[in-house]
Amino acid sequence: MDPTDTEGQVALRLAKAAYALLEPIAAAQPFVAHWPETIVLRSTPPETLPALRWLDGASAFSHPTTSRLMAMLAETAAELAWRQSYAAADFGPSFLERYGWTELVGPSGPIGSKRMTCGFLLLGPDLHYPPHAHEAEELYLPLAGTALWQRGNGAPSLVPPGTPIYHESWLPHAMWTRTEPLVALYCWRGGTLGAKPQIMSRAL
Repeated sequence: MDPTDTEGQVALRLAKAAYALLEPIAAAQPFVAHWPETIVLRSTPPETLPALRWLDGASAFSHPTTSRLMAMLAETAAELAWRQSYAAADFGPSFLERYGWTELVGPSGPIGSKRMTCGFLLLGPDLHYPPHAHEAEELYLPLAGTALWQRGNGAPSLVPPGTPIYHESWLPHAMWTRTEPLVALYCWRGGTLGAKPQIMSRAL
């Protein structure tokens, strides 16, 4: 990809802002340590999903520390490749209407990396993301929307934007949105990056 292309410039701007937000966070240090030093851009044609209809409104539920990146994402989402890890057989078609993610850095993102991934998760309101787990360690930083998060067998707790959430390798976790959509920055490291999460029981 030519770095002057729109897709490449969008990815670079978002990645720079994401790094700036993550870098001061102690829990993010093991992830940003693997941030690619050499930027290799690849072509990732834009793809859309039904869940994007909640993205513009999500900005109203951001935190002062996350509002800039949230606004940048809302403005440029149409230039990104939005994807899903699941099929209707996994959680049902209504789940897919309210779920999607896009990778900025990683094996399939516009900024290539074999050591870590970084991107955005989008969940519409009134959605249960059932328990799932994966080999990679994971860090979430909610940008907009207060949602219920569950780690392992612990009780679900409300987590506001700007609060980092860490998941160890193979730790089951689940999320519930309520009236607000959820937009979160995510990072993975270790294991098979980009692997489909393992679906656990529907209730921990």
